[in-house]
Amino acid sequence: MAGSPDHLFNLRNNFYLGSYQAAINNSDLPNLSPDDAVERDCLVYRSYIAFGSYQLVINEIDSSAATPLQAVKLLALYLSNPHDKESTISSLKEWLADPAIGNNLILRLIAGIIFTHEEDYNEALKHTNAGGTMELHALNVQIFIKMHRSDYAERQLRVMQQIDEDHTLTQLANAWLNLAVGGSKIQEAYLIFQDFSEKYPMTGLILNGKAVCCMHMGNFDEAETLLLEALNKDTGCKGS
Repeated sequence: MAGSPDHLFNLRNNFYLGSYQAAINNSDLPNLSPDDAVERDCLVYRSYIAFGSYQLVINEIDSSAATPLQAVKLLALYLSNPHDKESTISSLKEWLADPAIGNNLILRLIAGIIFTHEEDYNEALKHTNAGGTMELHALNVQIFIKMHRSDYAERQLRVMQQIDEDHTLTQLANAWLNLAVGGSKIQEAYLIFQDFSEKYPMTGLILNGKAVCCMHMGNFDEAETLLLEALNKDTGCKGS
């Protein structure tokens, strides 16, 4: 498959950078393989989840959909009803224990996201630690940062850099780690977000990243300007 075009590159990139509306609007892609079509649908539904449109996702994904889509529906169910998440988590654990689907990459990613929301980081890592996709590696970096283990996060980042140093998620993971480490690394994180803002349309994710860097550097006026702009973008990101 080497050298074949990556039809989903722009869609993935929009999603990673928080351009959820662009991801949704530009998802009508011709000539997708069945696997690519499922991945496309997962990204579109996760974009709707980021907007908080949980019910749309729950209504549109039926029980005959592929495992990755069922996993995305589970995330929508989990986020839509925080007071009744036990049944969702119980279904998730059941699927993860099923040898036929338990190792599905999207299912493992969604498990990582849900258990991270639960602040059950050891359980999250059970499903994400083996990696398999750049998103799983990036989630590992986030989990290790939340556990205050920047040494493990750095190891995971190095794995990502070996796979693709220029990948959007590698750059984002690098910025997150720089922010966590602090000190002189804050400027490096700022430059990564600045680079994104020059290459791509501005999103709440990029603006917030720059604003956090500015606050760390004591540039509160610039941080306030960036945060106000992020509010105006109103990306409504509630989970991805």
